[in-house]
Amino acid sequence: MRLRVEFTTEPFDLDEAPAHAVVARDVVTGAALDAVDVGPFGNTAEGDADQVLGAVTALLRESLQAGATRVSLQVNVIREAGQGEGEAT
Repeated sequence: MRLRVEFTTEPFDLDEAPAHAVVARDVVTGAALDAVDVGPFGNTAEGDADQVLGAVTALLRESLQAGATRVSLQVNVIREAGQGEGEAT
């Protein structure tokens, strides 16, 4: 199964990336994930379910320890091309 995670960490700082945001970025870019996109207002990454779930666990733990007061995330199952409804990989 492939998953996509979208997440943000707060509080925001428009002048400089807060420590918790840097930690979150380092977790996802250092994980064995595909299609990592890190931006100032949202981040996404895709990959194998085990890798995504492991990265999410590390992301939560490490960004909260680095000062995040909120982590918002959404995880979606990605359907492969040619699959019908209910046929997630």
